[in-house]
Formats: sequence, C-alpha cells, structure tokens
Amino acid sequence: MFFTMLAGSLCEGRDFNLEDRVEKFLLPNGLTFLVLQRHFSPTVAFSIAYRVGAVEEESGRTGTAHFLEHMLFKGTETIGTKDYQAERLILKEIDQIGSFFDEERRRNPRPDNRRTAELEERLKKLEAKAKSFIVESEIDRLYTENGGVDLNAGTGHDITTYYVSLPSNKVELWARIESDRMAKPVFREFYTERKVVQEERLQSIESNPHRLLMEQFFAAAFSAHPYRRPVIGWPSDIKYLNKRYVSHFYDTYYGPSNTVIAIVGDVKTKEIREIVARYFGSIATRNAPARDITEESPQRGPRRVEILFDAEPEIAIGYHKPNLPHADDYVFDLIDNILSDGRSSRLYRELVERQGIASSVNGANGLPGSRFPNLFCLFAKPRAPHGIAEVESALLHELNRLREDKVSDRELEKAKNAIRNDFIKGLSSNSGIAGMLTYFEVVAGDYRYISKHYDRIESLNADDIMRVARQYFNNINRTTAVLMKDVRS
Repeated sequence: MFFTMLAGSLCEGRDFNLEDRVEKFLLPNGLTFLVLQRHFSPTVAFSIAYRVGAVEEESGRTGTAHFLEHMLFKGTETIGTKDYQAERLILKEIDQIGSFFDEERRRNPRPDNRRTAELEERLKKLEAKAKSFIVESEIDRLYTENGGVDLNAGTGHDITTYYVSLPSNKVELWARIESDRMAKPVFREFYTERKVVQEERLQSIESNPHRLLMEQFFAAAFSAHPYRRPVIGWPSDIKYLNKRYVSHFYDTYYGPSNTVIAIVGDVKTKEIREIVARYFGSIATRNAPARDITEESPQRGPRRVEILFDAEPEIAIGYHKPNLPHADDYVFDLIDNILSDGRSSRLYRELVERQGIASSVNGANGLPGSRFPNLFCLFAKPRAPHGIAEVESALLHELNRLREDKVSDRELEKAKNAIRNDFIKGLSSNSGIAGMLTYFEVVAGDYRYISKHYDRIESLNADDIMRVARQYFNNINRTTAVLMKDVRS
C-alpha cells in the first residue's frame, strides 16, 4: 500500500530518509505541525487532522463527528456573519426553543402533537430571523476568491480531516481562517443542517444498496467495538443530535493537542513557524481525555447477515485482524494486492475472466478503520445467471489456496513492485503527501510509519503469507453479509 517517496524528485531504491525532508515542530499549546518544502510550483497544500472520529462518540449520540464536519463550515464569530453580537442573541433563543422542541418530540412523538407543531413553527421563524445575519458559505468564498482548490473535509471512524490547496502567497490567509475556525466556531443553522444530514443519510445509505450492505456488514462483524456504528450515525440518533453535546464533543476533542497540521509545497519552514505561532499559538490548550474503547472479543463462530433490497445481489466477506503497525498488517497488504489489485489479480482472472461468474470483485485491508483491530474484506457481485452461492464458494476457494499453496517468487515480487508503484502515484501531488502525513501521524502515531512500510513489505516472503492465511482465514473468524434481490410483490 505504501512506499516512501516524498522527495522533490522520485528517488530510486529504498534509501530515502523521510526525516531529512519533513520538519516537525510543536507549539506550546500542543499543536503539531509537519512541513515539507517542495518548490515545483507556487502552491501549498494544507491538511488539518483531528484525532477524533465516530469511535469517540457516546452510545445514542452517533453521527456527532460527521455532523461537526458540517458545522465547521458554518463560520466563526468573525466569518459568516454580518453582526455576530446581534446574531448571538437570536442563536441563544434558537438553542432554547430547539431543546424544547426535541424534548416534546421525545415525550410525545404523535404526528398530530399540537405543542410540537407550535414549537417547530417558532423555531422556523427564529431561524429565518437569524438567516438575515448570515453570510452564506463565506469560508468557501474566501478560499475560492483567493485561488483555493480541493477544499474538502472527511470524517471517518478514526480521524476527521480538512483540506485545501492555495497559492503560496496565501498562507497567512489560510492561517487566519483556520485558527479562527479552531478557536471560535459558531454552530449556526444547527437545526436546519440536522435535517440536511437526515436527508444525506436517506440518500447515501438507505437508498444505496452497497452502502446499506456495508453498514449491516460492519454491524454484524463488530458486536462490541464502536466500529460497528455508521459514521453518519443511526437514524434515531441523528434525529435528536443535541447542540449542547455537539459543543461539548468539539471542546473535548478538537483542541490543539489533538490536532496535526501538514503543510506541503512552496514554503519556507522559518516563515511557516512565525505565521502559525502568531495565529495558532494563542489558542488555549485543551487536552483530550483518554477514552476507554470497548475491545472486540475474539469471534467464536461464523456470522452471517442477509439484506433484502430491490437491487442486484452482492456479497461482503470479512475476517478480523490486527491493526497497524502489527507485523501481520503488512502481510495483509501483500495479500490484498495478490488477490484483488487490478485485472491481473487472482480474483479478477479467476472469477471475472476465466469462470465468468462475477461482474466485479475487489478487496480491502483495514476496514472500517485502522486505529483499532479491523477487517480484511472481499466484495463481489455475481454475473447473471450465476448466484451468490457460486461466487461465495469461489472466493473461499481462493482464500484456501493461500492457506495450502505457497505464492510463487514471481507473483510475490510483482505484488511488492505494484505496492511501491501505487504509492508513488499517490504522492504525485502536494495534497496527496499532506494527507498521508497527517493520516499516519494521527492513526499510526508517527508519520515515519510511511518510511518503514516498504522495508517491512520487502522483507516478507511466501511463508509469511501462508502463515497469516492459515491463522486468520477460517470459518470461526469470518463474517458474511449478502445483499439479495427483494422479489416480494
């Protein structure tokens, strides 16, 4: 999956020392910066990663981390408002009526509840009043008008990340916006945006057969660990997301000591230090508490779940495995490549080309997250007239081949070269590098994991693959989810 190639030009061999290129420093408040100078074009990529995701949410509050991603684009006390002091008073009223509204709905969920209707109407009027003070999408506009591209964000089980790329003479603008967003966010349009997320879940999960399958797959595979929960949240939790809890969650996990920022591109580290110290240095330290995450107990038998949906059949198979940087995780990267990387992979050649029983087949190592023990997964769609049972049998047969027959030296070398080349391609841009640096600093605890990864991959042999396959690819450790076409009339 990974190979260190962060130099200004692509180096041959494996002697590149990441520490010679990336400069790491911390502000007194605990904020970590990773800076890599690449002077190929007058642009800079920024990646801000918070060490928080869906696993940190409390039961009954799922979807909070994802909802915060939406909220942090709503602006601050100085961005996104025409008059914050006046707006603040209305927001206070909205919070009060919104809380009453949710309490009434919980207490009396009847659709004809007159009290609920009255509170909802009052809430709509207050939101309309507050809207007169709002400057819509001002963060987006400021970035776009100043040459910003790739403005985006993503929330997962392990990490929440915000991205943007800018001309190199706009570094101070970035620091001004992002330090303000970190220190003084305003969760305006809270109840309006909550409805947006409810609609997002309806469209992206409940109307999407593949994502619905994945949601039920992880819920079956993990009985105790929070990886069983969907990042977007369960419907009943999204419906009652509470501003008080969302604010508490932000204050707890989005402080400087829980944040890593990568800056990659046409910059000078000395100037970056001065700028970030000026803008981010005064943000108060907030140490995120250590949270006890329930561990997943060893699986004691095969698990299976079937979902009916008006869509073509699909199957997901997963096996519990360790997370990075466990030694076996590297082996699974090789197995993933051998089984499912491209048209020359074993699964594609056997199921799609030779037998013609599948229309698509692929795999993934490390789902749904990487901070904790996770799954190695295979996915496939049968090609009519073939069915799930036939495809499932073929997938298990290929896994058994890894258990019984050694991978050839030629196939092993091919997989190692593919992992190396794929990673080089992934680091062709400043934004790709910035994302990698923050991800591994947060998830692996050290960005230098990237440097060590290929050396570990290179040291593996066919015996390692056979050992790991025999240890993990067994019936007891397997979870299967099947999407079946709903033929009910």
